[in-house]
Amino acid sequence: MVGHVDPYAELRNPPRAEQTMGMPVAKNRYWTVEDVWALPDTPGVRYEAIDGELFVTPAPSLLHQRAVRTITEQLQAYARQEGVGEVFSAPIDVVLDDGTIVQPDVLAFPVMSVDAMRASARERRLPLLAVEVLSHSTARYDRIVKRPRIQRSGFELWIVDLDGQVIERWAPTAERPEVCVASISWQLPGAVSTLMIDLESLFITILADS
Repeated sequence: MVGHVDPYAELRNPPRAEQTMGMPVAKNRYWTVEDVWALPDTPGVRYEAIDGELFVTPAPSLLHQRAVRTITEQLQAYARQEGVGEVFSAPIDVVLDDGTIVQPDVLAFPVMSVDAMRASARERRLPLLAVEVLSHSTARYDRIVKRPRIQRSGFELWIVDLDGQVIERWAPTAERPEVCVASISWQLPGAVSTLMIDLESLFITILADS
């Protein structure tokens, strides 16, 4: 699940994930990016802030991570082929404003210099594409809270639904998603070709027994 939390950063020992999830809402507090960065590092827990409200999510399942890896590999192979982009998987901070910091599962950026890669999240340019793989515990948060905030920032978002075996494609100004069932295409700015992902093959790869 996703929780609204007050993790009490002054505590000397980082709280366990299940304790963090159960802490009360921080009333009348606006969480800044620096506040989030100051929280105790808790393995397997992801902290994000949306418009000054703090959220925490637990470590994802192995199936979720397989999906993230598979999608990252396909996007990265295309970006390398075209030579105009870089693709990364979480955890990578994306700072949208002073009170909003998110960590989408997969991010595609234009090609960056080494100096740009060393830059802080506040200095880094925004991604071209973000991908979120839904988990049962985070689906509502990803769709209702995180999705519209990412849209307002002006880059495309894919929401990958493993149960429905579809990808919801959200353009920055869209009120409704394009629900991709058979395939999804995407082109990096400056690329010669367009990436076409066959979704039946993608989900077979992700959902196949080992």
